[in-house]
Amino acid sequence: MQHTLSRPRVEDAPAIHELIAACDTAVIGAPDVTLDDVADELVEPGFDRDKDGWLARDADGRLAGWAWAHRIGDGDLVNVQVIVRPGADGLAGELGRLVIGRARELGAERGHDRVTVDLDVYRADEAKQALAKELGFEPGTSFHRMRIDHSGPVAPPVPPDGVTLHTGEGEQARREAHRVHQEGFAEHFGFVAVDYDSWHARRQAQSANDWSQLTLARLDGRPAGVLIGNNQFVPDEDCGYVATLAVLPEFRGRGLGRFLLRHAFAADAARGRKGTILHVDSNNTTPALGLYESAGMRPVLVIDVWRRRL
Repeated sequence: MQHTLSRPRVEDAPAIHELIAACDTAVIGAPDVTLDDVADELVEPGFDRDKDGWLARDADGRLAGWAWAHRIGDGDLVNVQVIVRPGADGLAGELGRLVIGRARELGAERGHDRVTVDLDVYRADEAKQALAKELGFEPGTSFHRMRIDHSGPVAPPVPPDGVTLHTGEGEQARREAHRVHQEGFAEHFGFVAVDYDSWHARRQAQSANDWSQLTLARLDGRPAGVLIGNNQFVPDEDCGYVATLAVLPEFRGRGLGRFLLRHAFAADAARGRKGTILHVDSNNTTPALGLYESAGMRPVLVIDVWRRRL
């Protein structure tokens, strides 16, 4: 079947959301994205709708495919995605080649002679695994979605000696949180350093962002750890979300990460949330998966990251 390609516009968000929801339901049994999530993607800083995305419609005008490439900072990493309605034969490969070509361009525009391209694939999505192999990708790592349920109030944990907590409404706390995030994640899979202005702008543009859910921990007055929560999973799961949990290397091994995690559980329960969700790299340089499991979280979904170097 022939498909017509076009560039995405902000007003295409409902059609893109319907397509993604249908594909998610076919693979994992339920939509894993909200309309707000899609709308945020279309206006995310650094995403050029005229160059970085493609829509594919069938002869009846129905959206059959959605694909994009998005650079991360000024590094050589580009995230890509290809979503195709079941039955659209051949379209996935066509869109996949387009996003890979755009990834090459994004790398070249920033002076990189090599580009690293990442593609997220649900562990249960056999069709996309086959596409990844066809396009030359190989398994890179796996992210586990973890969840803990809250049936009532959760007692706030006692802070370790010398620890004070500060929320993200003020600029100083945000700047210190940015530094902790950058240094704490420097050795993690897929991490690309970004400056404060880019980091701040990306979060500010997200509809799920809530600076009051940023918790900076200072130990004896020095920035030591940060937890950044948001409302990404409130509309569909009624759960809080830990988007980032980082502790500076010099402060690790003191229970600060566990304390911040339990602080988030208590805060989410106080907001009336049914639970707390986060994602963790199974190959994390710190023993994060074990930490989350020992805190009562359980894995509910696995997302594999497939990687290709161009």
